[in-house]
Parts: sequence; structure tokens; C-alpha cells
Amino acid sequence: MKRILVAEDNRLILETVAHSLSREGYEIIKAEDGKDCLAKLEGNEVDMLITDLYMPNLNGLEVISKLHEFYKKLIPVMVLSAAGAEESVMKAFDLGADDYMVKPFSLIELNMRVKRLLSVRK
Repeated sequence: MKRILVAEDNRLILETVAHSLSREGYEIIKAEDGKDCLAKLEGNEVDMLITDLYMPNLNGLEVISKLHEFYKKLIPVMVLSAAGAEESVMKAFDLGADDYMVKPFSLIELNMRVKRLLSVRK
């Protein structure tokens, strides 16, 4: 079973994404801010990271930039972003993000993109 770490400070979005992905058969680890996300990256083997850009303690860009410290192999990274954050999204791609979705987003589309990213990197 693939394990996905979802980092999102909005509890409703976090729970909705986690529920949707778990129904697709993924094991979900939830983090409510960037610091919690890094702690869970350090303590768990994950196959993918989905992160919000703007979170307390450490933002999504800082999380992505520290990702290589925990994983020798690259894992897919999807960024969740509010509309109008194009500059930050471009920086996320420069740091190694693979995809992004603008909030609000379709859960069906999210599930399809996750499946695609996980199938590309086996």
C-alpha cells in the first residue's frame, strides 16, 4: 500500500483530502503544519508528499527544500495553493515539486493526479 503524507493547516481540507485518498486505497499520514510535516517525514517512509504552500512554523517551500535531507530517492511532491500564488508555485517547481493544484480543487482530479504521479515513480 502506498503511503502519502498530506501537510495542510486547514483542518477541513486536510480531513477531506485524507478521506478521499484513503478511499482510493492509500495509507495517509496527516500533518497540520510544516514542522509537523518534517517530523513525520523523518519518522516514516512515505511514497508521496502533498503539501500546502502557506502553513505555520515552516511553509511548504521550506518543507520541499528540506525533503532531500530525509530521502535519498526522490518522491513525488504535489503542492496545494491558493489562487494567485503563481510566483510561489514556480519556486516550488524549482525546488522539485512535480505538480500543483489550485484551491478549491476537484477531489476526482486530485485522485487522478496522485495516481499518475505514483505510477510514474515506482
